[in-house]
Amino acid sequence: MAGKPNIAFVTGGYSGEAVISYKSAVTIQKNLDSSLFNVFTIDIARSGWTYTDPQGHTIPVNRDDFTLTVNDKRIQFDAVLIGIHGTPGEDGKLQGYFDMLDLPYTSCDAAVSALTFNKRYTVAVAAFSGIHVAKSVLLIKDRFGSPEEVTRQLNFPVFVKPNNGGSSIGMSRVNDPSEELGKAIEKAFKEDNQVLVEEFIQGREFTIGVYRSKGEIITLPFTEIKTKKEFFDFEAKYTAGFTEEVTPAVVEESIAEKVRAAAKKIYQVFNCRGVIRIDFIYNEAKGEPYMLEINTVPGQTEASIVPQQVAAAGGNLRDFYTALVNEALDRGKSKA
Repeated sequence: MAGKPNIAFVTGGYSGEAVISYKSAVTIQKNLDSSLFNVFTIDIARSGWTYTDPQGHTIPVNRDDFTLTVNDKRIQFDAVLIGIHGTPGEDGKLQGYFDMLDLPYTSCDAAVSALTFNKRYTVAVAAFSGIHVAKSVLLIKDRFGSPEEVTRQLNFPVFVKPNNGGSSIGMSRVNDPSEELGKAIEKAFKEDNQVLVEEFIQGREFTIGVYRSKGEIITLPFTEIKTKKEFFDFEAKYTAGFTEEVTPAVVEESIAEKVRAAAKKIYQVFNCRGVIRIDFIYNEAKGEPYMLEINTVPGQTEASIVPQQVAAAGGNLRDFYTALVNEALDRGKSKA
């Protein structure tokens, strides 16, 4: 046991997306290399932050310094692998806490996580950097007048989605503003007090995993998403049979090169760390990929896209997670 780094793998979370965190946790735990790391799985829930030892004893985390006391021995961590979808693991809150403790972690930093969790801010920064994005309108709860505000500014069809978060919860496609828009906005406001309404872009939907290892930005083979539903919503994303995910996507090399180049540029512009997943629509009429959003803690379930892409690249998850953890450990050593 001596000499191996202590790694805290954090799962759970404070939002409805915790259910996805726990699904991702099964894959991550199975593939974290225990011959290289001492792994402690820590559940972060509103009811408490806890570690359950192999004997089934629940041990609380000391939040003052993020340590555990197991069998009268104080355990300090060398790095944290963040596997929490939604708040507080994807929106920068946990990252800020670890920054204050000088504890390295596998995801984007606090500022980038907070920025990319907000879809509207993300597309604004992307557009400012010359990355193609859809035209959109942001609605704020209690300051929002009527759906007509949207119809005056955007062309239909549109997507209506909660501005913060992922997993497509509360998302709708609206073809006819007169009938559906009000209901769709109401549905999205149930999930968030900010709602993003975005013009629909005709094209093929691609999603690509990007990470940094040994100083190099690496793009994984990307996926084309073909859904039997009108769009890739929560049900399509997590229910078998609703979507076909083609990994790697069957595309001309000229298109693939544009998607990879856009993905690398986004990773650099946003100063990302760890593995992220970027969703694009490739508009064939304009011959350009349009960025939809950035996921800084992409799903790692058996059905998730990043694990599919790692396999398509000829790799395995054990080596992939090792590379992510080592990147965080190296960052911690460079600070020391």
